[in-house]
Amino acid sequence: MMPAATSRFAHAPIRLFRTGLFKSTALVLAIAATGCATAPATHDAKPAKTTQTAAPMIDIPFTKFQLDNGLTVVVHEDHKAPVVAVSIWYHVGSADEPNGKTGFAHLFEHLMFSGSENHKGTYFAPFEKAGATGMNGTTWFDRTNYFETVPTTALDMALWMESDRMGHLLSAIGKPELDTQRGVVQNEKRQGENRPYGRTDQNILSNAFPANHPYQHDTIGSMADLDAASLDDVKQWFRDYYGAANTTIVLAGDITPAIAKEKLQKYFGDIPAGPPVPRQQPWVAERDASTRGTQSDHVAQVRIYREWNVPQLGAPDNPLLELAANVLGGGKTSRLYQRLVYQDKLVDDVSVELQTFALVSQFVLSADVKKGVDPAKVEAAIADEWAKFLKDGPTADELARAQTSVRAGFIRGLEEVGGFRGKAVILAQSQVYLGDPAAYKKDLERAAAATPASVLDAARKWIAKGDYTLTVLPAKPGTDLAAEDKAVKGLSARDGKPASVTPPAKTYTTAKNDVDRSKGVPDVSQFPELSFPAVQRGKLKNGIEVILAERHTIPVTQIQMQFNAGYAADHGNKLGTASFVSSMLDEGTKSLDSVEIAKRRESLGAIIRPGTGLDTSNVSLNALNANLAPSIDLFADVVRNPAFRDADIERIRAQWLAGIAQEKTQPQGMALRTLPPLLYGADHAYGIPFTGSGTEAAITSLTAADLAAFHDAWYRPDNVKILVAGDTTLAAIVPLLDKAFGDWSAPATALPAKNIAHVAAQKKPRVFLIDRKDSPQSLILAGSLADPTTAPDYLPMQTANSVFGGTFTSRLNMNLREDKRWSYGARSSLQDALGQRPLILQAPVQTDKTAESVTEALKEVRNVAGKNPPTEAEIAKIKAQRVRALPGSYETTGAVLGALASNQLYGRADDYVPTLKQKIEAQTQAEVDAAAKTLFVPNALTWVIVGDLAKIEKPVRALKIGETKVIDADGKVVK
Repeated sequence: MMPAATSRFAHAPIRLFRTGLFKSTALVLAIAATGCATAPATHDAKPAKTTQTAAPMIDIPFTKFQLDNGLTVVVHEDHKAPVVAVSIWYHVGSADEPNGKTGFAHLFEHLMFSGSENHKGTYFAPFEKAGATGMNGTTWFDRTNYFETVPTTALDMALWMESDRMGHLLSAIGKPELDTQRGVVQNEKRQGENRPYGRTDQNILSNAFPANHPYQHDTIGSMADLDAASLDDVKQWFRDYYGAANTTIVLAGDITPAIAKEKLQKYFGDIPAGPPVPRQQPWVAERDASTRGTQSDHVAQVRIYREWNVPQLGAPDNPLLELAANVLGGGKTSRLYQRLVYQDKLVDDVSVELQTFALVSQFVLSADVKKGVDPAKVEAAIADEWAKFLKDGPTADELARAQTSVRAGFIRGLEEVGGFRGKAVILAQSQVYLGDPAAYKKDLERAAAATPASVLDAARKWIAKGDYTLTVLPAKPGTDLAAEDKAVKGLSARDGKPASVTPPAKTYTTAKNDVDRSKGVPDVSQFPELSFPAVQRGKLKNGIEVILAERHTIPVTQIQMQFNAGYAADHGNKLGTASFVSSMLDEGTKSLDSVEIAKRRESLGAIIRPGTGLDTSNVSLNALNANLAPSIDLFADVVRNPAFRDADIERIRAQWLAGIAQEKTQPQGMALRTLPPLLYGADHAYGIPFTGSGTEAAITSLTAADLAAFHDAWYRPDNVKILVAGDTTLAAIVPLLDKAFGDWSAPATALPAKNIAHVAAQKKPRVFLIDRKDSPQSLILAGSLADPTTAPDYLPMQTANSVFGGTFTSRLNMNLREDKRWSYGARSSLQDALGQRPLILQAPVQTDKTAESVTEALKEVRNVAGKNPPTEAEIAKIKAQRVRALPGSYETTGAVLGALASNQLYGRADDYVPTLKQKIEAQTQAEVDAAAKTLFVPNALTWVIVGDLAKIEKPVRALKIGETKVIDADGKVVK
């Protein structure tokens, strides 16, 4: 629902998003986040030893009860932070949509955020004011859920709001609300389809399932059906499916069952049960024959998908197939990665995953074919490895590593109470789909008890026949993509009928309403204080500083080594070197090759992740405490002893160049490659592509000597801080780190310098257009430069930006999304940096409203810096939201570690987070007004607009907002 957190793929059933080729960078506007890094073992690199103990059964204690109206409630207590996760699951999704009404479940999800009978206006406002975190809504095949994590004292407000839209919505929905959300959803669909490979979902579904299967259409629906949705249609959808008896509410966090029962009865007890809802029954729709298809798209390389229909969530074979997917394509050590990437060098990436749903699951392979390679060769190699696996199954070692990975991933998810994957989600999914909040334990038990033979049996049964192969090809000039999509949607039905069961009618009663809703949303006047662990400091014998924050919630310790390097260290070197070095760290040490590193990491259940941001290079370790010592040994070896072998360099180079080519097909990738050099100039360390990937020429010319020289210059003990958070103490962790890093000596050479000198603001606005033919949307970016993160006006700048475009209810988003319906979401961001920060305005908009959207964005810039500065009410809202969100913002160990990293990088005191409340509250309106005037300067803006030039060039030039040029994806002027 919210553009800041949700993409099309949060709603779409086929989650075929890819793991980035560049471990150090994600193509998002959080460009220089200090991110994780990876690190490995010691100088003598002894084999990792895993502590072998019987793994106890994972348990999420809960209390379950039902109100008289049929509402199911699950309560889990977790008092580590003064917050409560509220997760509400309605047992309805796109699988329940009849023909001609595709997209209704998702459209209605959006309408639920439009206000209710007793709360007019956007649903987000009270939650922003109360400091809610992780607030969103998503739609899937079989459920629609809404969730937020709120301070404990704001729970009444949250439950009032949720119950008001559940029980008091219909008279608040009119044609204006429907038209607004219809437009937003259609732009969400355009945004998803505008991404490379973003149109494959419906193709795969159309070929995987008969036309009358509940999963045969994409959750986001068709444009035609969305256009046809009437007010009566959506209101009937609400009456049919949004009753109390079709709903499960999970409260997880700082709550007790007794208090939960009292509050749920108070706010939800008077809501009618609703009619009985027919339940779709599992339908795997097995196929005997193999089928195939092709699809064209604006992509840089061929991608091959293969899909099998397999059993649904809760089926005994489901966890076994997850293990099979891990062995076949779960990473570097997997069968297909070893064969296709390492051995035959046919693909740049390959993965296999199990996508689990309530009625049927999908077993999906994806492979990115190397440029110039015949896809038939890739398919032959895949078929060969598939046949070998189906003949002999996994080895005992492969299976053990897969089991460890599954369990470790589950454990890590237990730290968060809500959000997209926390404990509330686990309990809700188990209850809604399987009728028991503890049903997740069965899958864990089945995975733990799996044997090579049982995994092989499941594989032979489900993935030995009946696959669909889709080959996505780079579109040729003149290809009619819309016609291709129409042909796919027109596939004829196969035999088979959906089965559904309407449960017998039950007698439910409603309680007397003791909530006077005419008084409006309950006021939240008190808020819990932030609990942030005390920061402790120690030193290794060679002087490396260790900074620790204890957090004893789960048996995991997280470590980050922060080096002052980053993309900015590329300046004067070959662009992309910093990221390339980071990516090579776990590709081999002087004593271990990349596969052995991966095997040891998997056996330990550890995550080692190198990362690079704008100003820093990092290596991070996330380790299970049971295997902490050997995990640190492996971590240290990766950090200290990278081998930079030629074979590994060539393999990563090929992937890297393919990644750059992909960036140049992505609207956001194009913009982030071209905008920063325009803002900073060629002589500045930040005047580089903010993807961090560099240029083709630079990457092509990189040598092992270049990489080793960069590592020697920047990865050194006098240029690092070790940050630790988690279930450990200073007395316990320092000796382990001392053993791994204490004898590391600094070189005699001085640290290199980075040019992050001040850049003067430009005097006139500039406009640059990049052609991306047939784009259903244009991506508008506008940038300028702001003071560094270390500047005294940092907080007022943040507040001014939040008012303008940094929150859902900001001026920019409410204008382009809610008022105009031209965008799925518009925002602005201030990227943290040691030098001047980039201020970036971003708005993906429908193509025919490109020029108009530029006009509106520019109007908002002029207003906030001129005649309509941030108001007292807007400033108060932002200040309150930031202060009240603090307790929930540092719930996880990862968030605590992130705070340590930021504080270290920007020279903040150890008590910065605990004292942030008074700093935020101390901001004055005059300070925020001054920051807005400094920040939003219309003449200082550089605009980069990516879209279909034939449709947008003339209208944008007609705006005459500045000199307008057409550039290519490398930033070279075309005209």
